[in-house]
Amino acid sequence: MTRPIVSSLMASKRWLLLCLLLPLPFFAVSSNPGRGSRLELTHVDARGPLAGPDRVRRAADRSHRRVNGLLAAATPPSAPTLRSDGAGAATAKAAVHASTATYLVDLAIGTPPHALTAVLDTGSDLIWKQCDAPCRRCFPQPAALYAPARSATYANVSCGSTLCEALPSPRPSRCSATEPGCAYYYSYGDGSSTGGVLATDAFTFGSAATVHDLAFGCGTDNIGGTDNSSGLVGMGRGPLSLVSQLGVTRFSHCFTPFKDTTASSPLFLGSSARLSPAAKSTPFLPSPAGPRRSSYYYLSLEGITVGDTLLPIDPAVLQLTASARGGLIIDSGTTFTALEERAFVVLARAVAARVARPLASGAHLGLGLCFAAPEGRGPEAVTVPRMVLHFDGADMELPRGSVVVEDRVAGVACLGMVSARGDVGARQHAAAEHAHPAKCGDL
Repeated sequence: MTRPIVSSLMASKRWLLLCLLLPLPFFAVSSNPGRGSRLELTHVDARGPLAGPDRVRRAADRSHRRVNGLLAAATPPSAPTLRSDGAGAATAKAAVHASTATYLVDLAIGTPPHALTAVLDTGSDLIWKQCDAPCRRCFPQPAALYAPARSATYANVSCGSTLCEALPSPRPSRCSATEPGCAYYYSYGDGSSTGGVLATDAFTFGSAATVHDLAFGCGTDNIGGTDNSSGLVGMGRGPLSLVSQLGVTRFSHCFTPFKDTTASSPLFLGSSARLSPAAKSTPFLPSPAGPRRSSYYYLSLEGITVGDTLLPIDPAVLQLTASARGGLIIDSGTTFTALEERAFVVLARAVAARVARPLASGAHLGLGLCFAAPEGRGPEAVTVPRMVLHFDGADMELPRGSVVVEDRVAGVACLGMVSARGDVGARQHAAAEHAHPAKCGDL
């Protein structure tokens, strides 16, 4: 069994333009056609003091959990293409910020609008919120539970509707005499889960744009937690995701550097996501036929260069096969690149051979390859080699901030990548902030 790579990269000032080159199934929703949406992204660390090493350690732990979750999670199979009215999302601004697990978006649901925060996730499809309908089992969240009975625009989805048919579970489990409407259940690789009924309501992004009749899971039986949020907004390629329901065929975002807790980071949906004429791009790969992870954004990573040397990584480790093994996906929920162990060893040896510093422990950061800073100088004095990711049609040279994590107190500089062990349906996994190899201008 081929053990593919799972990778993601630390955020830097780089743009990702997600141009969905394949037809995306989506539902018609009411919004203003021809206009794009902008949501503002901010780092969660700007909302509270966090020590640098603690933040790095949490990011490393999060990356491992996220990788394991993506490897184990079952995502919806492809669903029939649904008719659209071609409407795009209206211009809007909303706050999105990084959490211990991923990025969070601030929005409102219902009429009158009920403000809440939800995880923004490119690695899954379903939009869902905890609901007081009443809630049989809900985890703690920062805001009050959303109460469907208080919204004038809430409606249950019928069991026989096209929306219900888009759920991944077999129809008998969706439609039963004990559960009104269309029942759903989603479980995630980290052990969390949500269950309830599929519904529609109005969603407000910021203070301007309201999208009516957006389908979401009204969760009344939820286990785990979503890092100080009230649910999840899926941004994947499946028919129930936000981008599919809005009918947008592209979106772009820029996540600020890992250490930057002040700069904002925009997320663009629809026509406002534009490429600079000077930008290079790499296409998405079609999802393998009938995989469990057909909603993922696959890219073709063809190799990695360290210094001036193309690493001798077995091409089979990097390639996506028809049986959905190998390959690379981009994901908003992982901070550090996680490489399959064989590839990580090749990369780590190449980096270590080119860094003229003694090795040091990075256990307190959760990182495996660290170097001691020169005596009397900080970790920024550790010189690291050039690193380039080679994609189909474009090369991406990583800035230092996307390769190295520094701890000034401990006096170490560490490779900001981790090893992903295991071969249970593994995927290469690159964080969305680095999948595009060039900046998008004029945004």
